[in-house]
Amino acid sequence: MTLPAHAGLDAIVADPAGAVIGLDYDGTLSAIVPDPAAARVHPGVPGVLAALAPLVRAVVIVTGRPPRTALALGEVSGGPSLADVPGLVILGHYGLERWEDGRLTAPPPPPGLDLVRARLPELTAGLDGAWIEDKDRAVAVHTRRCADPAGALEALRGPVAALAAEAGLAVEPGRMVLELRPAGMDKGRALSAFLAERDARSVMFVGDDLGDLAAFDAVESAGIPGVRVCSGSAEVTALAERADVVVDGPDGVVAFLGDLVVTLGKPSAIGPA
Repeated sequence: MTLPAHAGLDAIVADPAGAVIGLDYDGTLSAIVPDPAAARVHPGVPGVLAALAPLVRAVVIVTGRPPRTALALGEVSGGPSLADVPGLVILGHYGLERWEDGRLTAPPPPPGLDLVRARLPELTAGLDGAWIEDKDRAVAVHTRRCADPAGALEALRGPVAALAAEAGLAVEPGRMVLELRPAGMDKGRALSAFLAERDARSVMFVGDDLGDLAAFDAVESAGIPGVRVCSGSAEVTALAERADVVVDGPDGVVAFLGDLVVTLGKPSAIGPA
């Protein structure tokens, strides 16, 4: 494929040294799978990001996962890993944790998570297949393994919201998942702060889920040329409706970023997709 016509993309191509490329992880750099612990990075991602990173101001992954989890899932057998991408920054837990140059910085976990850990199993006890994921600074309940994933998710919305309010936490909905996490930070705030830190002159953000809408908002309000890219799926349509470009899942993301590298003049650096 070739890059579509868009002013934000034109600005990135004209001045790549001023461009920040932001990316979600799950559903964008990896496929959505029943077990989140098995959501390994698309094998073409580390190579294409390693080719892209030296050409732009910064590549940043903004994810709800802890950075070290994204790094562990970002290893590719026999090839480069996410940790090999030069200058990569990972803003995990929606920006509460930061990994850069092999160093992790993070605030202490909020105390309300202890209440969630104690009470959430009670809320899911009657839902066969519901699974609780402890992310250290957040706790998520997944319903993808349930016989009726959407019905189970809907049944949990009210009780989970009440528990989050009692614990002083926010609820982040996603693709068959409800995550209880600290309030006051989201992907949009994390991306906006990073753009200011790097004095970005253009921005791209690629995402797939409802939590990425805040990052799309940040692209729109940044005051610089920007482009919103959706890693499309049948489960979530809200991002596609807001996106400037829609690609076909992680395969499409790798192809799109590969075309960007080619357009910027470094095709030989791209590894196999």
